[in-house]
Amino acid sequence: MKFEQLKLLPELLQSASVAGYKTATPVQEKCIPAILHGRDVLASAQTGTGKTAAFLFPLLQAIATEKNLKINKHHTEILILAPTRELAAQIHGRLFVYGKNINVSSAVVFGGVNINPQIKLLRKGVHILIATPGRLLDLERQGGVKLNTLKTLVIDEADRMLDMGFIPDIKKIIALVPQKRRTLFFSATFPDSVRRLAKKMLRDPIEIDVSPRNSAVDKITQKLYPVDKRNKSRLLIALINSERWTQVLVFTRTKHGANKLARALDKNGIKSDAIHGNKSQSARMRALSKFKSNKIHVLVATDIASRGIDISALPQVVNFDLPNIPEDYVHRIGRTARAGKNGCAISLVSHDEIKQLRDIENLIKRHIERKSYDGFEPENVLPESKPFRKKTKAHTKKRPIKKRKTRKKNPIDK
Repeated sequence: MKFEQLKLLPELLQSASVAGYKTATPVQEKCIPAILHGRDVLASAQTGTGKTAAFLFPLLQAIATEKNLKINKHHTEILILAPTRELAAQIHGRLFVYGKNINVSSAVVFGGVNINPQIKLLRKGVHILIATPGRLLDLERQGGVKLNTLKTLVIDEADRMLDMGFIPDIKKIIALVPQKRRTLFFSATFPDSVRRLAKKMLRDPIEIDVSPRNSAVDKITQKLYPVDKRNKSRLLIALINSERWTQVLVFTRTKHGANKLARALDKNGIKSDAIHGNKSQSARMRALSKFKSNKIHVLVATDIASRGIDISALPQVVNFDLPNIPEDYVHRIGRTARAGKNGCAISLVSHDEIKQLRDIENLIKRHIERKSYDGFEPENVLPESKPFRKKTKAHTKKRPIKKRKTRKKNPIDK
C-alpha cells in the first residue's frame, strides 16, 4: 500500500514524504487505520519495522483535527512510555520530523539529567509527553505533571519494560491515568507476564501481529566463531581489520566489559566508544552521534543502552558475549537488516556459553553457521548443535507428588 492511501492529512503526508515514506510497512498499514478509528491496539512488532511512525502519524492527526488545540497548564493529552533514554529521545526526534507542519507541543523526559527544567517545561502543558517510567513518577510526585486529563497511553517495547523491572512502575502509572482512555500496546514478544499486563490495560483491542516471533532474523546472515574467552578481543580486532568493517555495533554483557573492550580496540588503532547505563545521557548521545557520522568505527554497548540505536544501514552487529536471555539475541541482531535491508550478525562464542547458544538456537529454530579463524581455534571445541526442543504434554504435565513412606519407630529408638 502507498503511504498516501492511509487517509492522513496533507501536512502529515508531506512530512512522511520528506522522511522517505513511499510505501507503508505492514505495521503501518494495519496500525494507522485502527488508531485513526480510535481503537485500542495490541501489536507485536519488532524494531526496524516502522513501528514508531505507525503510532505517531495517527496521534498527530488526532491532535491536528481537534477544535481547540490549546493545552492547559500541567496537562498532558498523550503519554508515550519508553524503557530507555535513547529510545525516548529517538521517538521525540521522529515526532519533531513527522509533526513539523502540525501545531503540536511536546516534551521528552528521562533520568540522568536535571529535573527542574523538565518541571518548568511541563507546567505549560504539552500535547504529547514521551517519558521513561521512573522519571515520570518522580515528576508526578513533585507536581510537575498531571495525568488525570490523559486521552491516550502508548506503551512501547513492553517486553523490554519487563526485562528492566519497570512493570511495577507501569502499574503505578496506570493507577494515575483515567480509566476512560485509549491504549496502544507494542511489544516484540509476548511472554505471559506481558500479555497479562496488556489484558488489564486494554479494552476490546485490535490485535495486530505483523512480526511473528523472530521473523526479523530471516534477513540476517548469522555466523559464530568458537573462540577461547581470553582471545575474544584479539579475534574481534582481527575480524575488523581483515574484513575492513567501518561501522560495527558490538554487544557486551556488562558495563565493565564494554569499557574494557573499547579501550582495547582504541589501543589497536580502531576508533571506538562505549555506551551503558553508568554513562551520562550527554556522553551516550555524543558517542552515538560520532558513530552515526563515522567518526568512530565501533560502538560497544550493553543491552539496556542499545535500545534507541536507530541506524538505517548498519551492516554488522557482533555479539562479543552471548546474552543470558535468548530474546535479547533477536533484539540485538535486529539493529541490522532494518527496513528491509540485509545485514550480518557475528557471535564470538566461548565454551562457557554453550547453554546460551542452545537456548538461542532453540528460540530462532535455526542452527547458526559455525566458522573458524586461523590462529584462534579454541582449546575446548564446542559440541555440535542439538535438535530443537519441542514442547510436549509430558513436559507440561505436573507429576503427582508421592508421599514419602515413614518408617515405624522401633521402641529402641525412643
